[in-house]
Amino acid sequence: MTIEVIGAGFGRTGTMSLKLALEKLGYEKCYHMFEVFAHPEHVPEWSRANRGERVDWDKLFEGYRATVDWPSCNWWRELAEHYPDARVILSTRDPERWFESIHNTIYRFSAEALKSEDPTARAHGRWATEIVWDAVFDGRMDDKAHVLDVLRRHEATVKASLPASRLLVFDAAEGWAPLCAFLGKPVPTEPYPRVNTTEQFTARQTRS
Repeated sequence: MTIEVIGAGFGRTGTMSLKLALEKLGYEKCYHMFEVFAHPEHVPEWSRANRGERVDWDKLFEGYRATVDWPSCNWWRELAEHYPDARVILSTRDPERWFESIHNTIYRFSAEALKSEDPTARAHGRWATEIVWDAVFDGRMDDKAHVLDVLRRHEATVKASLPASRLLVFDAAEGWAPLCAFLGKPVPTEPYPRVNTTEQFTARQTRS
């Protein structure tokens, strides 16, 4: 088994819905940030990658056929080189709405985790800060212009680095059609997944 689809889009661009969509299309399983929490042994591997150390991608992704979301999207270029036959999907959404969603969900809760009395929660908060908020956004998450510029430059780099035949720029609002056409899959009869909204994310975190 090898990675066949690589998600290059940042978190909160519909990545959880895309995970479920890819799995519905036969790319079982799809790696997402939630997989890190389910496999704590993966945490040091991503930290090694963040330090520029060698990672055995085949071992890390054993049993998976696709990747989306953070942390893997930070290494989309390395993964595209390691899996040269894999297609790449750049999930995207309106930048203003994306920024608002980031602050109301994963950034907010990882910042709160840093102050938690639970050492496991604090460790998760430190890891998210290391891998995403510091590594990607230079620790400047309250600087909206900077954060949006990072997003813009990231998306522009992905688009400029890959041939059109290998890359799909995808907004979840487009539904199944462009995704299935790109992957050569029949369109499912059920609606395209819409999960992990801000409201759903907040409710889940509140219960946990």
